[in-house]
Amino acid sequence: MAKNKTDKANKGEKTETGAQDAGSLPLFYKNPTPLDAKAHGELGLKKDFGFKFTDGVNAVPVNLIEMPQICHFYPIAFSPDGNATPVAILGLRDNENLFLRKDGGWEDAYIPAYIRRYPFIFSELPGGDQLTLCVDHNDSVVEEKGKQPFFDKEGKPTELAQNALEFCKSYHAAAQQTTEFSKTLIEKDLLVEREAQINVAGNQRINFSGFKIIDEQKLAQLADKDFLELREKGWLPFIYAHLFSGAQWQRLSQLLSTQMDKNAS
Repeated sequence: MAKNKTDKANKGEKTETGAQDAGSLPLFYKNPTPLDAKAHGELGLKKDFGFKFTDGVNAVPVNLIEMPQICHFYPIAFSPDGNATPVAILGLRDNENLFLRKDGGWEDAYIPAYIRRYPFIFSELPGGDQLTLCVDHNDSVVEEKGKQPFFDKEGKPTELAQNALEFCKSYHAAAQQTTEFSKTLIEKDLLVEREAQINVAGNQRINFSGFKIIDEQKLAQLADKDFLELREKGWLPFIYAHLFSGAQWQRLSQLLSTQMDKNAS
């Protein structure tokens, strides 16, 4: 989700937004490399590198299990492609993250797991089903002979690397559940395209489009057997979390208006 239109409130123009195009690499990652004790024996994570890597990104993927937390801070939408990936909306304009502070910190809000996982990620090696822990070999987040090494002097993973491995395991499992959830929403035809029209400071309006949401009317008209299936799978709380998250569009509007007022002063 990367495109939108800011205009005067009376023009009513709009543009379509598309899913984040990260090329062949996952969002944020530039050079994910399998961690190896021999090759990376002295490599470590930089301290306090912050969240500057999220600059210019206005939506990030979220997992099913974190939706009850996400819904209190961000609108939850679904990508318009065939995957219907749930995402947290971070900004209302192109290349804008309203939650990233100038000092590289994060606004007082729940931080999505996709962001907290960085710079680590799982990679499935070609020709096998084994998942390997990788780190984004990026000078902005890792360094040689750093104070937070990935391996100790004996070549064993440090606590940092072990914690990263466990986090990635949990994330991977949650992502698989999320994929099944999204697939079911598509199969039951519950998703519809929507556009958010938001008024901000200076009598301007932003038309944010190119995303999908769960249609409440379609959900209410769902056949009993299909609704019971959603309940049996334990997905109803997450569906309602998504619906409740719609109130956060106003939060984004307030954040943007505050930012625009600061820039104007």
